Amino acid sequence: MEVLLNINNKNVTVNVPADEMLMTTLRNLGYYSVRCGCDTTNCGLCTVWVDDEITLSCAYPTFRALGHTITTLEGLQEDASLLADCLASEGADQCGFCTTGMMMSAIALKRRNPNASDDEIREYLIGNLCRCTGYESQLRGVRKYLQGGL
Repeated sequence: MEVLLNINNKNVTVNVPADEMLMTTLRNLGYYSVRCGCDTTNCGLCTVWVDDEITLSCAYPTFRALGHTITTLEGLQEDASLLADCLASEGADQCGFCTTGMMMSAIALKRRNPNASDDEIREYLIGNLCRCTGYESQLRGVRKYLQGGL
């Protein structure tokens, strides 16, 4: 099936199987910030925004994205760069595999609630599984990012 997608403010026409998930489509198009860690919607690695709403792309059929705006981390480079620096400064970048999904959630939080409390930060990050840390370094890094960075 041929679909027209708006990804990071660019229109892209692709042919996809009717049952293909958005994560697969985006990876096939070279958006490598979108990752697969579980295929069960439990890890958050596939997080993108659909119409600025946090969406797990591993469970979102590509055909549903018609007429919607998709944002990946590649489309948020300025925010992503600052957030990456904040996370690294707090030791939250151990293996880095979970980082892209976590960053999508943290950037969404800053846009919605830049003065978030620690509990609100934790709530936004709850769907992001990290196997390396105890989440405290991510909490500190996101808090620093919300406060304006380094």
